[in-house]
Amino acid sequence: MTEQTSNVWPDDPIPATGPLRGIRILDLTTVVMGPSATQLLGDLGADVVKIETPAGDTMRWIGPWRHAGMGPMFLAGNRNKRSVVLDLKTPEGKAAVLALAHRADVLVSNVRPDGLRRLGLDYDSVRAANPRIIYCAGVGYGSGGPDSGRAVYDDLMQAASGIAGLFGAVDGAPRYAPINICDRVVGVYVATAIAAALVHRAATGEGQSIEVPMFETMAQFVLADHIGGGAFVPPEGEMGYRRLLSRTRGPYPTKDGYLAIVVYTDRHWRDFSKLIGQPELLETDDRFRTQESRTRFAQEIGAFLSAQLPKRTNAEWLDVLHAIDIPACPVNSIEALFVDPHLKAVNFFQEADHPTEGRVTVSRCPISFSASPASIRRLAPTLGEHNAEVLGTEVLLATVPGAEMSGARAPGAEVPREAVGGTRKG
Repeated sequence: MTEQTSNVWPDDPIPATGPLRGIRILDLTTVVMGPSATQLLGDLGADVVKIETPAGDTMRWIGPWRHAGMGPMFLAGNRNKRSVVLDLKTPEGKAAVLALAHRADVLVSNVRPDGLRRLGLDYDSVRAANPRIIYCAGVGYGSGGPDSGRAVYDDLMQAASGIAGLFGAVDGAPRYAPINICDRVVGVYVATAIAAALVHRAATGEGQSIEVPMFETMAQFVLADHIGGGAFVPPEGEMGYRRLLSRTRGPYPTKDGYLAIVVYTDRHWRDFSKLIGQPELLETDDRFRTQESRTRFAQEIGAFLSAQLPKRTNAEWLDVLHAIDIPACPVNSIEALFVDPHLKAVNFFQEADHPTEGRVTVSRCPISFSASPASIRRLAPTLGEHNAEVLGTEVLLATVPGAEMSGARAPGAEVPREAVGGTRKG
């Protein structure tokens, strides 16, 4: 490294309190899976530098927005990051990334492996710049299989992993869950793998390469519930967890809405049967007698609950069910989350002033640490906002002449300690 490039990536001027404070994450991810992982690491204290193309992360352009390029999904998935714009297809852009990698603890990417090799940013190339680096690749399919290297998105993974087919098993037609469930589940695996590799390096001094494949991760995730008889060799019975696949699983209609209720254990059923005036139910109806029988007759059990719930309102049911400790809750709309009494009581939603977007709502990190609290230190950055701060003016002008400079000296989406309401620590 030259003296000039050794000055890149100075310490973040905003101090962190989380357990990963002092860890530098070089983030080459886009869309949802990778950014959700790196945001979690940032919430936990890591200094995350997000590398973007001159066009920016795709999620910047999904509205509604107050200013183009600052859409709500980008705002929600990219806090606690600094944005640097580089064209990785140029020698200057590659050189700048390797200079940053020399300072990084972790490089994480969801660019396909062949693309990284063409850019000269594969593991061997990056390790040459920093032998201690942890290099994490979030990929669609794991190495060695026929689908390795294919492009994937959440919809494809819901289909490939069996999630879409499970909906078909319930109501006759496969469909997607209306959330990016695969991206977000695999994002947690990516963050977990990186944290584990950091522990390994702390003990041994050894960096390493990590591959987190979406397909294999989600296949394991789905089969944990639905492997059924396939757990045995040869198989013993059908696959699939009947309770989850029941058409009558709920939520159940009440007098004034819908309610989620799980009458699950023997104790639950004894107390529920007394509540509805049928105390002999478990003794007189074999379908209700045991956990095994209730699973086997899940369709009929759900139909029974569906006939009982319309007899009372949501509030009436919640009062009596909570009194006997049977799990139940109302069915919230997305809008209802913003006024949910529990979320309000724990200060889950907080407001802050974004330097370009004005007053915004953020959800705090849900994890609580007694000694090293997570924090929101920065709101999502504007495109290339931190080029000069991270690269340094000399490096920026000498090695990255094509880098986007607009906004590089902007205030930064930084959150003053007093700007975020609630009880945020740090």
